[in-house]
Amino acid sequence: MNAAQYLRGSRAARVSALLLCSAALTACGGHRAGEAGDARPAAATTSFTEQGVTVTLTVSGWHGSTGTLSAVFTPERKGFHLYSTDLPADGVEGVGRPTAMTVSGAVRADGRPAASANVRSITVPGVEAPVPVYPDGPVTLTLPVRAHGNGNGDGAATVLLGYASCSTRDGCTIPVSGHPVHLNVTAAGATFSPR
Repeated sequence: MNAAQYLRGSRAARVSALLLCSAALTACGGHRAGEAGDARPAAATTSFTEQGVTVTLTVSGWHGSTGTLSAVFTPERKGFHLYSTDLPADGVEGVGRPTAMTVSGAVRADGRPAASANVRSITVPGVEAPVPVYPDGPVTLTLPVRAHGNGNGDGAATVLLGYASCSTRDGCTIPVSGHPVHLNVTAAGATFSPR
């Protein structure tokens, strides 16, 4: 087989594979999560922006009475970081506020929040102890949750969020403490409700 025949045969094999994959995808119907014919419900999502940070919340993986609550904390300005979830409530020598996510009402935490980033320590002028922070940029907290309440899991729940963002160059924003986001919980899952 000469080189020209090999290239033609190879090209034909690639085109055939591409057409076969395309046909398979078309046969699947092209449904997205939550569309008709898909057993998985779409994840519930909401967001808000306060004090220079956009927080996007999602409830996903709801099975029976359990699911996962995720919050992505994204500083609006480059070079800003968030504080560790393990920071004391009043900060270190008054500096910083912990990144926090708690739930109450018809949903209970089924574990501790886990962060998507590793903690690093920084030194702050005038503060003797190191201050634990996440790297600059967005941080995701995930919290396993479980429906709690009147026996069938129905009811209202509240997610409380707290955080503060800082920059080693530009200073800090005003801390946010106990920002409420409301959930409506049913046997089918949890959705965010405006209140």
